[in-house]
Parts: sequence; C-alpha cells; structure tokens
Amino acid sequence: MTGRVLAINTGSTSTKIAYFVDGSKLFEQNLAHSVEALSEYDSVMDQDIMRKDAITEFLSERNIPLCDIDIIMARGGLITPIRTGIYEVTQAMRQALVEGKEGVHACNLSALIADDLAAEVNRAKAASGMAETCKAYIPDPPMADEVIPEAKVYGLPEFSRRPLFHALNSRAMCRRYARSKGVRYQDLTVIVAHMGGGTSVTLHKGGNVIDTNDALGGDGPISAERAGSLPCFPLVDMCFSGKYTKSEIKKRLVGKGGAVAWFGTNDFREITARADAEPEGREALFLKGYCLGIAKYIASLTADVCGKVDAIILTGGIAYSEKIVSSIASRVEFIAPVVVYPGENELESLAENGYSILSGESEIKTYDPNMSL
Repeated sequence: MTGRVLAINTGSTSTKIAYFVDGSKLFEQNLAHSVEALSEYDSVMDQDIMRKDAITEFLSERNIPLCDIDIIMARGGLITPIRTGIYEVTQAMRQALVEGKEGVHACNLSALIADDLAAEVNRAKAASGMAETCKAYIPDPPMADEVIPEAKVYGLPEFSRRPLFHALNSRAMCRRYARSKGVRYQDLTVIVAHMGGGTSVTLHKGGNVIDTNDALGGDGPISAERAGSLPCFPLVDMCFSGKYTKSEIKKRLVGKGGAVAWFGTNDFREITARADAEPEGREALFLKGYCLGIAKYIASLTADVCGKVDAIILTGGIAYSEKIVSSIASRVEFIAPVVVYPGENELESLAENGYSILSGESEIKTYDPNMSL
C-alpha cells in the first residue's frame, strides 16, 4: 500500500484523527474539546471550523505538510437513502448533513471537515506546484439500508425500523474474520455485536447487513449510555407525566440511559469493579441483564437465516472485558463460534478504505438524495 491517508472521526466531545503513510499508522490522536469550548456553540453543526482548525494546528505541530496528504477519509453521517460503499463528499451530501433530517449528531461533521480540509490541501499543493488531487470520502455509511423488508415491520404502520449501526467497525471486523479464514466477506453469514457507548447488533449476509437495530434511535439492547428497547405503556406515561420535555425524554433514552441512568457513569470498568466487590448488588444485576440482552438480540437475528450462521463477533470497547465477553459467549456459542475483536478500529477501517481507493480497487459512488432503495 502506498500513499498518505488522513482519517477523521468526530465524536460528541472529541475529534479522533490518524495519519497513515504507505499503510502504516504514523500517529493517532484524540483531540479533546472542552465543555467550555463546546458551550460557545448553539449546535454541534456550528463546531466545524473550530474542529477543522484543531486538526490543522495539530498537523502543523507534528510537521505534517498539508500538501503531503493524498486522500482524506471521514466517518459517515446521518443521511438516507444510501447503500453500502464508498462515497465522495459532494455538495448534495454536505447539504443533507447540514439539514440533519435524519438527525443531528457529531458524526455529521466528519465529512464536512474532511471536504474543507481537502480544499486546503489542494490549495497547498497548488502553491507547491503539485496537482490538486486530494478528495474527501466516506466509506461504510452508518445508515446504509440493506435490511430485508420484513425486518422493518412494526405493529403500527406509521413506524418502520431505521437501520443505524456501527458500520465502520462491524464491516471491518467481518473482513478481518474473512481474511483469517481465507474466504471472502461476501461468502459469510456473520452476526456482529458492537458494544460501546451504544450497542448495535448486525447480521451480515452476502456482504450486506440484512438486519440490525437503530442504535441511535432507542432500539435494541441496553448500552453504556442508551436505554435500549423499553415497554411502551410506561414510556408513554413518562412522556405525558409533565416532568420532562421532549428533548429531555430523548436524552434519557440516548445519552443518559443505560448504565448512566442506573449508576451515573458510562465506565464499565468501574461498574464491573463494583459488581466484583458486591456480587449480589445492583451493578452485578445490571451486568447480567446487559449480557443477557445482547445474547437475546444475537439469537433473535438467527431467525432471519434459519440459524445458519458462520461466526459471531464481539467487538467495541466493552469487548475488552473478559467477564462480559465470556458471559455473552456462553449463551450464544451453541449457534456458531464466537470470535472477539475488542476495540473500535474505526480509524483503521477508514484508512483501509482509503488505500482501496488509492489502489483503484474500489468503485466510488455518488450520493443522490433522490435515489430509490
């Protein structure tokens, strides 16, 4: 692999970047944004210039000339309709991300920042007498919709399941597993449980994600910061209790739900330590429920493929916990072999896709907001 790839992944309070040279990671940096700095902006979408400047300042400190960058890869944002693949950042995509019709989230900033940085890189290249060849792309967008129609059906016709999952990492881990077995990703049927601040469980078949939960919309298992699926009547009562605004209810479901609601922390290391100290306490009970919920969701997805699953992959930051992994694995290993790939691996996945572009191996797609899935 040859070339220099800058990868960008924007989160709620930080911007993660990594720089790869000829396939090797030169550095990875988490650029944290203080509460005070973020409080100056009315919306997360107003933070684009501040975050871009933080990246260019850091690159300058590391003596990385902008003109050296060949390609910029960014985490995908909340846009539909879209299919899996690699997309060049265009004006139509920018408009969809800014409008935020599918939701406003920090991940919407990644493509905008990458595109603005690519313009700066090209200006630097032109000033150095180089061709202006740098472009920005998003691979494996999180809302790519390949879910089979019957998996979207709810009991009310007004509702339809929206797929929103940890696409970058889940697909990367499937490709990693396929390489370890000497087969193609497209020839496998794999269930991936990504366990982090949110939890997404995805069923991969034929290179597509044919079923999953809406990991940002209150659907699926409990997570560190998200309540997961809840009983309808008590939730309706909460909404009409007069105690909460609409935005506060949403925050309780996503952001202040899950472990945060139970214990005031999203740190599973802390919760696990408390559970070890008090095996009959609330923390131990919560962890049992957390593991059982993920195992149940994994098992439920096997119905889509009549139980024919090649592997189950457990990944994400919480997959570093041997206790949690073993608890989940013991409940689902009767279905298929369980493989553990801890960590997020999203920056590496961005770079992997970047090098596939540089080598000419990938087809580049164009986002069309009017396309029909």
